[in-house]
Formats: sequence, C-alpha cells, structure tokens
Amino acid sequence: MNTRTTANRRGMIRNGVVAFTAMMLAGCAGVIPDSAGPPPPPTEEGPTAGQLPDQNETRHRVALLVPQSGSNAGVGQSLANATTMALLDTNTANIRITTYDTATGARAAAQRAIADGNRLILGPLLSDNVEAVKSVAAPARVPIISFSNNKEIAGDGVYVMGQVPSQSLERSMKYAVGQGMQTFGAIVPSGEYGRSASDAILETARDTGARVLAIETYDRDTTSLAHAIKRLAVKGDYQAVVIADGSRMAVRAGPMIRDAEKAAKIIGTELWSGEEQIPQSAALRGAWFSAISDGRFKRYSDSYRSRFGNAPYRISTLGYDAVLLTINIARDWEVGSRFPTKGLSADDGFIGLDGAFRFDGGVIERAFEVREVTAGGVKVVAPAPAKF
Repeated sequence: MNTRTTANRRGMIRNGVVAFTAMMLAGCAGVIPDSAGPPPPPTEEGPTAGQLPDQNETRHRVALLVPQSGSNAGVGQSLANATTMALLDTNTANIRITTYDTATGARAAAQRAIADGNRLILGPLLSDNVEAVKSVAAPARVPIISFSNNKEIAGDGVYVMGQVPSQSLERSMKYAVGQGMQTFGAIVPSGEYGRSASDAILETARDTGARVLAIETYDRDTTSLAHAIKRLAVKGDYQAVVIADGSRMAVRAGPMIRDAEKAAKIIGTELWSGEEQIPQSAALRGAWFSAISDGRFKRYSDSYRSRFGNAPYRISTLGYDAVLLTINIARDWEVGSRFPTKGLSADDGFIGLDGAFRFDGGVIERAFEVREVTAGGVKVVAPAPAKF
C-alpha cells in the first residue's frame, strides 16, 4: 500500500467517523453554503443556506447541482441540507458550496456554476441530467460526482456515487454461495433495472462457479409475474431464487415461489431496505438481501431533524459523504487550481456515513451487509466489511 493511499484513507476515517461523532456535539455555528440566486420560499424541508462573506481567495469553490423546485425539490433540499451539516460538523472553513437548481435546466445550472468559478460539481441527482451538465463541465475540466446510481454514465470526468443495484445482488449471491448454494434461478422485471440485474446475476455466477439455471422476465403485473414463476419452476431445481424487484412485487412473488420451489432460499434486492411490507409477508421470512448499513443513519437522522425540523431523505447521506470526500482531498488541493481527481482513486477507499466505499472506473463500490427477513423485522447475518 503506498503512502498516498494510506493517507487518503486515514484522512477520510478522521473526517467520516471522528467528525461524525463530533457532529452529535456540534452547535449550529460555522460555515454555511451559499445559494445561487434568490433563496426559495420557506418550505417544510427546513432552513435554506445563507449568503457567505466574500472570501473566495481562501476557499475552494464547489457547486451543488440538485433540484430546488418541481417534483424533486424535497430530495434536492435534503441533499443541500446534508452538505450544510457536513461543513458544520467538520468546522470546515476553506470550502464554499453554492447550490444551483437543475429543475429549471441542468445545462443552464452547470453554465452558471462554471461561470462562477466552481472547480468541482456535486450532482446532479438524475442520470438524465448528467449529459447536459457534462457538456459544460468537460470542456472546463471540472469533474462531476453525480448522485445517480446509473453506472453507464461513469467515465470521462463523471463519477457515480449513488448506490448501484447490481452490487447488492452480487453481495447476496456470494454470501449464498458461501453458505453452500450452487444453483440459482431468478425473476427480473422487464426494462433497464431487470437487464442490469440479469447481468449482475450471470457475472456473479461466473465469478463464483455457481450455476444460473434460468432467468425469467415479467412485466410488473400479477398475471405476467405468475407466468414467469411457472416458467421458472419447470426449468430446474433451485437452491436459491432471486426476486430482482422492490417490495410491491416481492410480496406478490413470495407465495408463488414458495408454492413452486418450497425449499429454495429467496434472495431480494437493496430495494427491500426499510420496507415494512417485507417482514409482514410470511412467504418472505428467511429471505436474504443486501443493503448499505444503517448503523450511523439514525444518529445522522436525529441530528438532521434537530437542525431542519423534519426527517432527511435516505439518499441525503450521499451529499454528506460527498462533502467528506471533498474535504479529505482538499488537503492536497491548492485554492483556485483544478480539483485533483487522482485523490479519488485510493485503492482501499474511504469511510462515510454509509460505510466503506471507493471508486472503480468512476463507479462507486460499496460495502454491503447481508440481512435476513424475520417475523419481527430484519436482522444482519453478515456485517458490511469495515474496509476494502
């Protein structure tokens, strides 16, 4: 392990773990990010960021591109609030974050951000907006750390920080193989999510030596789902069956799979995390699925609520961790110079609210825990690795 990589990781641990503990004791005095343009009217999402004194010669300029109006405004405000918290909790004074509204046009937001001299873009939230932002940021050599989970958009200065669905399935299947399971079947929805899930299932099988006897696709309705499970049942005897979908379809599929494959272990996805319907379904009890750890989320959520008056969106931790990452790399970042993207390539990664993570080819790789569904909720059967 080289010295730079070790320093990166140790630095992120200090800012991600020690600083988060300090967060519980921190007051609300400190640095607050800027808002581009007039602040939006007060909403139930909590206070908006205020204007900072002009000290740009001593601060790094970072743009936050998220929706501040429209249907996703609540999510965008939660991400903005999280970046505020990260600066406050770490008492960071050398980074200025300005928020730009992508709901009124992602390209226009990026143009304003670049014109204002920002050297790093956090966001956008939606993968559909990344190309528009990139068309402006790439010529200016400004990297983008997107909150999207679409790994297809990564590369050429774009980093994907959202939770990539295929990694959850990979973690669960490898755990199942470790428990002696070798034959798998799967039902996946039609569309991009289903294609990504199928690719992950097949790739994990190749990596582990397991066999995928069949993958059946369905439209998201009960009749199509039932036909897919019947087709699956006649094609093999499975030790495990993957339901690559969220809770709504999973609770419908569970009883049908139990009828067709009574002994098979059911494996779900990260979409099951936090869904009350899952443990309420008797057919899904004993099922496994993988998700990022919630170990630090409650403390974060409590602090967020005390500051902003309501609960954060779960995805808002991406904003917090993106700021921790920026703070870590800013140690070797001269004010006014280009953001040193080399710092993102630490092999053993970083630590944030959502646990260990690192970037591989511009796509985030996360450490997942494996959970089991029980009558009383879910329990962790394999903790997330603490480091890579």
